[in-house]
Amino acid sequence: MSERDMSAGRPARRVTPRIVVIVVVVIVALIMLFSSFFVVDQKEQAAVLTFGRFTRLAEPGLHFKAPFGIQKNYNVPTQVVLKDEFGFRTERPGITSIRSQEEFPNESLMLTGDLNIVDVEWIIQFRIVDPYKWLFGVQERDKTIRDISQSVINELVGDRAIFDVIGSERANIESQGQERMNELFDKYNLGIRVTTVKLQNIVPPAGPVKDAFEDVNKAIQDRNRLINEGQEAYNNAIPKAKGVAEQMISEAQGYSIERTNKAQGDVARFNRVLDEYNRNPGVTRTRLYYEMYEDVFKDARGVELIDKNLRNFIPFKSLPPGAAPSAGVPGQAGGAQ
Repeated sequence: MSERDMSAGRPARRVTPRIVVIVVVVIVALIMLFSSFFVVDQKEQAAVLTFGRFTRLAEPGLHFKAPFGIQKNYNVPTQVVLKDEFGFRTERPGITSIRSQEEFPNESLMLTGDLNIVDVEWIIQFRIVDPYKWLFGVQERDKTIRDISQSVINELVGDRAIFDVIGSERANIESQGQERMNELFDKYNLGIRVTTVKLQNIVPPAGPVKDAFEDVNKAIQDRNRLINEGQEAYNNAIPKAKGVAEQMISEAQGYSIERTNKAQGDVARFNRVLDEYNRNPGVTRTRLYYEMYEDVFKDARGVELIDKNLRNFIPFKSLPPGAAPSAGVPGQAGGAQ
């Protein structure tokens, strides 16, 4: 029996309306099922629109919405830090970023307050804080963000001298730029908040301006070096001079105290001797006479005491070295000098 005969013997399958209805119902059910749910990531919020009108915000998780396009969701990365670059572009971000060789002078070249030209590169980092305003507040939001950022940085650079822009005012430009940008972004209902404004390279444009600037910068560095050297010499000399001065003052104060104490001791000793003299003039006079002899001849060697009038039986008396005058010597040489 041939295949044609065998197929002719089978009853033919016919597509009935019931089958069509079942298939359509299954397809509609699947479409309704998959279009009724949406997922919002942990770093996102979703704006839900009903027939094109904003209805609500959806937080991270699984959410239901009306199917068949009645409601649509637009997920917005509200917890992600976004970045815009001005004056340069990064081709390959990473630990070691690779910059594009293309230049953007229309973004980076600016006129400073002292009429110098400077090439400024900077970045801004921002977060989306209001998904509704981000989606529907401004039609060309990316261009608006860049235009506002450029105008703010141009204004701040134009209010300062070139050396202030490169040096001391750099941090102020960043902080004031962030504050001013946030004010304008709120005014234009962009729904974003700038978290960082960071100036990158700030250099004069290539050519005669850059050469002249490098000469001035070298002169400033030489001036700072000489100032540092002078400060170092000052720090070495002044403390040493102060130490010598304090030492001299201390020595003078010690000498003053020593002399004062000695003078006071001499006065006290004199007063004691005077009291003794007033009580016993003869004894005190003789003791003082002996003490004078001891003081005068204490360092002398081979001294001879001679009676100048030669009235004594022995006209002179030898004193051995180191011997103190005895009680008989003054009597023996009563008029000795």
